[in-house]
Amino acid sequence: MNRTRVFAGRLAGMVVLGPDGDFVGRVRDIIISIYDEKATVLGVAVEVTAKRKIFIPMLRIASIAPGEMTTKSSTIDMQPFRKRSGELSLLDDLIGAKVHTDDPDFPALHGKVIEIVDVEIERTRTRDWRVSRVAVTQRTRLGRRGKVDIIYLNHIQGLHASGTGQINPDAELLASFKEMHDADVASTLHELPAERRNKIASEMDDEQLADVLAEMPEDHQAEILSNMNIERAADVLEEMDPDDAADVLAELPDEKSDVLLELMDPEESAPVRRLMDFSPDTVGALMTPEPIILAPQATVAEALARARNPELSTSLSSIVFVARPPYATPTGHYLGGVHMQKLLREPPSTQIGGIIDLDLPALFAEDSQETAARYFATYNLVCGPVVDANNHLLGAVAVDDLLDHLLPEDWREQDWRVDSPTVAKPSKTERKIK
Repeated sequence: MNRTRVFAGRLAGMVVLGPDGDFVGRVRDIIISIYDEKATVLGVAVEVTAKRKIFIPMLRIASIAPGEMTTKSSTIDMQPFRKRSGELSLLDDLIGAKVHTDDPDFPALHGKVIEIVDVEIERTRTRDWRVSRVAVTQRTRLGRRGKVDIIYLNHIQGLHASGTGQINPDAELLASFKEMHDADVASTLHELPAERRNKIASEMDDEQLADVLAEMPEDHQAEILSNMNIERAADVLEEMDPDDAADVLAELPDEKSDVLLELMDPEESAPVRRLMDFSPDTVGALMTPEPIILAPQATVAEALARARNPELSTSLSSIVFVARPPYATPTGHYLGGVHMQKLLREPPSTQIGGIIDLDLPALFAEDSQETAARYFATYNLVCGPVVDANNHLLGAVAVDDLLDHLLPEDWREQDWRVDSPTVAKPSKTERKIK
């Protein structure tokens, strides 16, 4: 049975298995972030060998059953685990921490020092794991543990991003990032002095940092990676979309860029190398080599399932491309695309080969950015196919990536509302009248 609610302390010592049932290790700790009265479970510290721990994010956990936990993928980051600012350890920071409560259901505990015994974690609709309730107790005069009470987190006072000690500004800032859009995190980092910006970036996890770097000016991207350990920089590049990684590497000196490409996993670096071969002002340099590509025999249901992937951008999930094998870019003969609107109007069992839009032309990798802009304006699309001279699909270019390159280089450093008129927000009374 896959549990969606469990007391985190019970996870300690639990066996971790890969998707094929292979033994990975044992859970030794649970890592949590607290911000704005919310506590998010980031992942688990797993002991894979004696005295060696790695970190597995909760989003990579497929299921939690009695006695064991299963990962979604057999690919696991084997970098040694290191707790970062803003991250709290269940065993070291939370269990045993002294807090207090204002819960009206427990008036006898008001004004008393209580101690955390365990925390209950619950999976939300967005697939995140959050701390929902806290198990607490009062110590007797002899130091023994008293009755255990279960209190909702929003009635627990004295916990913050640094645990129960002195507030750490960096920890608070990092914890706040968990609730922010990547572009807003990038804007916040941009405003920081260079030394603190690099320090904060070094404390972020690889996946989030990769997403945030894609939203930053290219000089800041290069600066942050240059101030990192070379192996960590390669790990972050592996987490980035190939087109974003290619842009960052183009900003670095050739020697450093070559070293980073060598350190990256060959499967991750290969598409990046291909993109770097194109002239920077062409469509080929803007495209992503990983759009949704299916066989003509695939059904509408399969196409919609692929489009639901939360890791896909909105633009890339708007259209499915159909090609002959191989289906990894560069593909076999490109047949055409099927827009999301059409998929939603067809029965789930329909084969997509029969509903291809044959009137939709493709872009060529050597086309200019202006050509791509005219293409999107003409066909009212947010994503378009990119092919070579032999009609092999090389990737797809998204309108957001195109705009990123057409706007002035410093556009990220300006408030996008700068030319907008100031509009007063309606009062609560006005909203009710409307």
